[in-house]
Amino acid sequence: MDGVLIPIVRTIISFILLIVVTLAIGKHINSHKNHYSFALSITIGSFIANMGFDSKLDFSETLISFIVLVLLFYLLLVLSSKSRFLRKWLSGRPTVLIENGKILEQNMKKLKFTMDDLNQHLRELRVFDINEIEYALLEVSGVLSIKKKDRFLSLTKGDMNVNTSPSTLIPIELMMEGKIIQKNLTSTYTLAWLESEAKKRGIELNDIYYAVINSNGSLFIDQFEDHILSPTDME
Repeated sequence: MDGVLIPIVRTIISFILLIVVTLAIGKHINSHKNHYSFALSITIGSFIANMGFDSKLDFSETLISFIVLVLLFYLLLVLSSKSRFLRKWLSGRPTVLIENGKILEQNMKKLKFTMDDLNQHLRELRVFDINEIEYALLEVSGVLSIKKKDRFLSLTKGDMNVNTSPSTLIPIELMMEGKIIQKNLTSTYTLAWLESEAKKRGIELNDIYYAVINSNGSLFIDQFEDHILSPTDME
C-alpha cells in the first residue's frame, strides 16, 4: 500500500506547489517575454515532474532546490524592476529589422533571421507587401512589432480632426521609473526642455514616472501620483 500511497502524496504536494507558484509569479512565467522566464518555465516543469513521479529522488532535497529556484527568480524580478541596466541583460532588447522602410541585413544576420522568416511574420500580421512597412522590430519574445508607412495606415476617427506631423518617429523614452534616460536626450529634447514642459503642466521632474515622445512628436507624461480616487484593481 505504501508503494502506491507515496507517489500519490508526492504528486498532490507537487501539484499544490505548482498552483501556489503560478498564482505568485505565473504572469511572468507564462508570458515568456524574456529569456529567464522562459528558462524558468521549463525548469519548473522538470522539477514538478521529478518530485511527483521519480520516487528514486529524495523529495525533501528536490523540494529545497525547487524553492531556491523560485526565490532566485523572484529576486531577479525585484532587482530587474529597480535597474534598467540589469533588465537589459536579463531580458534582452528588441532588434530593429526594418528602419525607414529599409531592411537591416546585418541585424538579420546576427539573429540568423531569414527573409522567409520575416515574410512569414509579416503575413501573420496580415501584411503581404513589405513595402508598407516603415519600422519592424523583433521583440525578445520572438514577436514581430511593426509600424506601417503613413499612406498605408487605416483611417481612424481621430484622423478626421487632428493635424498630424508629416514625419513620424519611433517613440523616444526620456524618463522611465522616475529616472532620466540620458542617452535619449537630443538637441531638440533636452533636459531643460523637459523641465520646461513639466512646469507647463504644473509639476516637477521628480513627479514624473514615465515620459516619452510619441511617434507623432507629442510628449506623454505619466506621474507617480495618478490622482485616481478609486483605481481599478484588476489582475
